Amino acid sequence: MNMHEFIAQYWKAYLWTDGYQLSGVAMTLWLLVASIAIGFLLSIPMSVARVAKNPFIRGPVWFYTYVFRGTPLYIQMLVLYTGVYSLSYVRDQPLLDAFFREGFNCTLLAFALNTCAYTTEIFAGAIRATPYGEIEAARAYGLSPFKVYKRVILPSALRRALPAYSNEVILMLHSTTLAFTATVPDLLKVARDVNAETYATFEAFGVAAVLYAVMVFGLVWLFRKGESRWLAFLKPQTH
Repeated sequence: MNMHEFIAQYWKAYLWTDGYQLSGVAMTLWLLVASIAIGFLLSIPMSVARVAKNPFIRGPVWFYTYVFRGTPLYIQMLVLYTGVYSLSYVRDQPLLDAFFREGFNCTLLAFALNTCAYTTEIFAGAIRATPYGEIEAARAYGLSPFKVYKRVILPSALRRALPAYSNEVILMLHSTTLAFTATVPDLLKVARDVNAETYATFEAFGVAAVLYAVMVFGLVWLFRKGESRWLAFLKPQTH
């Protein structure tokens, strides 16, 4: 079977979404978007807590980011997918039992917690790098500490963290390849199933590699557009 015949026969498995059955690419993108959205929303208040002067506020966030950045994502998935569900307390609680019984839920939770840990540290570093003059100017206008963060520190930090955050999103896309271990039908699992059916290893994984590369280039393009818009003030001024 040549590449043309292979694509003609199996392209739907990679790209076609039929009703509630998502294609490999659609499932991968859904995992990526959902995990980074949850991680982003959680990381904003956690990054503020990470730079707090109070150790009782800063300490728990440091411990969380230390654990999730210091252990492999694959181990985290196994703990959440098989380890947590092996606890009798979890199986005895209807809501917990229903949640942790589904591989997709465990995978999404592991991805969201992992990317949240890295994103928290990225944003916390950007907050620490905020020029003190901007903070002093905001205080001189009589802004409360909450408004200083809302209107000055966080907008400035999020803009400057964009290049580093784009790398985290791309790495998260690569990490979605672990979803197949929890029986989630992502792009890699589709490629593995096609390979098992056809033994056309080069074609099965070659198509998956091309699709991953296309998604990465799309993300790079989107972030470049965002950087050119929100980081334009950092460019050298021309007259």
